[in-house]
Parts: sequence; structure tokens; C-alpha cells
Amino acid sequence: MRNFSRFTNIIFSFSFLILILIIGVIGFLIIEPQYTLLEAVYMTIITITTVGFREVHEPTPGTMIFISLLIVTSFGTFAYAVSAISAYIIDGEFRAYFKEYKVKAVVSKLTNHVVICGYGRNGSQAVTVMEKHNQPFVIVENDATVIEDIKKHSPEALIVVGDATHDEILMEAGIEKAKSLITTLPSDSNNLFVVLSARSINKGLKIISRASEDNSDKKLRIAGANNVIMPDKIGGAHMASLVMKPDIIEFIDYISAQEQIDINLEEISFDELPSQFKNKTITEIGIRKLTGANIIGLKGSDGEFVINPKPNTTIASKTKMFVLGTPDQIKKLKELFHV
Repeated sequence: MRNFSRFTNIIFSFSFLILILIIGVIGFLIIEPQYTLLEAVYMTIITITTVGFREVHEPTPGTMIFISLLIVTSFGTFAYAVSAISAYIIDGEFRAYFKEYKVKAVVSKLTNHVVICGYGRNGSQAVTVMEKHNQPFVIVENDATVIEDIKKHSPEALIVVGDATHDEILMEAGIEKAKSLITTLPSDSNNLFVVLSARSINKGLKIISRASEDNSDKKLRIAGANNVIMPDKIGGAHMASLVMKPDIIEFIDYISAQEQIDINLEEISFDELPSQFKNKTITEIGIRKLTGANIIGLKGSDGEFVINPKPNTTIASKTKMFVLGTPDQIKKLKELFHV
């Protein structure tokens, strides 16, 4: 906003200078009829810049008075415009303004990206994972110090500066064309506002919200969140699980996207399958035969999970498959299904 305000001042100064130039040219043409248009422009420019070149014609008393008034009214504006432009360039604000403009242009063309509101501990972890998997994302952040930190650690990140609880900021982040939103603001009430706004703009958006208080979970889901994550509760449960079943939990961590750059666990929906594989059984699809990867689970159209599904299970509409394999196997799988 500061850059925009400074830029607006420069535009205003230039506009005023052009107005003075027009007034000066018209004035010289009226007071000195022998002046041509070019001579009137020349006289106006050397007058408002006070460079001191020789006049085109010997000035009459009327011309002297007009020149004096023109100098008095224009010199301050000219000096301000020059100083404003110099400061704008020297401070790097000129570059920052056009970088911000470039970011807006890139964001406006994004589709199926992720909007991340808030770059705290949770938001920064989400950004790390998105970068590892080359998932396009946009960060919405309002804290200048945090924004500098983002630029230092993720120089290529697309940042929309503003309050994520405002609809216009979410629109600027391309929420209407995004596939998912992650809101990790420190206040549950602010996360609630973000969820409500995002859901009203994009009905099909997948929304994941952070929550701190136990009673916030239900409210966020009613507002439109698909998933609500409580980091403290999950962290405690995870530590307890490491005590009870350490090897199993370490194995799950090993194959999860959080720990591995190469994805070993992939989710494939019915809509992503080529037509020849739709409404087929697991045996008929032959994922293991074609790629070497294994279907370890399903999420049915009713939302129920099936662990280690039977070979004769049909992959019907709204079904999702969870496939486990090595990086090479997952690569073959993505090439096969164009994921």
C-alpha cells in the first residue's frame, strides 16, 4: 500500500506538470502571437525547469509577468516530482511496485492452485511441502516482517499482501479458481471468517483450517471447512503413538509426503482415470501389473474407507484409490493415468 501511495503521488505530480505545460503553451501563444507552437512549448519547458536558456524573442512586460507567475506556480511541483521519482527508484519501490504487478498478473492466470492464508509455523510447513511437490500456491499475509521472511526463504513464492478475512484479498489470490485453501491464522475467529468467505466464493473449494480451541472444530466445519486440524492435539497423539507403536508410526512418517521429496503414497480419484479404466475392478485395472504399485486402500462414494480392498472391488464414481509404491512405480502410475 505504501508503494501504491507513493506511485499515486508521482502520477498526480506528472499530471499537474502536464497541466502547467498546457497552460504555459496557451499563455505564450496568447500573450506573444508571434510565437509558433514549438516556440511556445520550448519557452514553457525552459521556464518551468529554470534552466536559464535564452528566450526565443525579447520578452514584453506582459510576457515577463507571465513567466514569473509560471515559475512560481511550477517550480515546487517540478522539484517534488523529481525528488519523488528519485526516491521511488533509489528505495527500490519502483521495482517492488512492478514486482507486485507481475505477481498479480501471474496469480490471475493460475488455476487449481492452493491458497495459504497465514505464514506461521503451520503455514510455513505447508509451503515447504507445496514447493517439494511443485504444487502452485499463493500466500496471503499481512505482516511486513513475515513477508520479508517469506521472500528470504522462498524467493519465488507468490505473495498477496493483505488481510485474508477480506473477500477482495481472497479474490486477488485467485480463490474462485483455486482447488484448495489452507488457513492457518492464529485466531480461530479469523479462520472462521476466511472459511465463510472462501466457501461463499467457491462452492467446490477444499478448505482445510487450523483450530486452537476444541469448540472451534464444529463451528469451522459448519462454516464450510472440509477438514479442521488441531496441531497441539495431533502432536500429542503422534508422540503417544510413537511410545505405543514406534515402528509403525515411523514407517507411516517415512512414506508420507511430509518426509519424502519423492511421493511414495498417491491418491487417485475416479475422475482422474482414463475412460478405459472407469467402472472396472481392481484386477481389471491391473495397477500392480502395469506399474508395480499396490492399491492399499479406497474411499468409497459413501465416504467410508476400505483397507486392503479385494481384487474384485469395482472402482465406481466418486471412489478414490490410495496407491503405495516406489518413486519409479509412482512415476509410471502418473504417466499411465496422466495424473
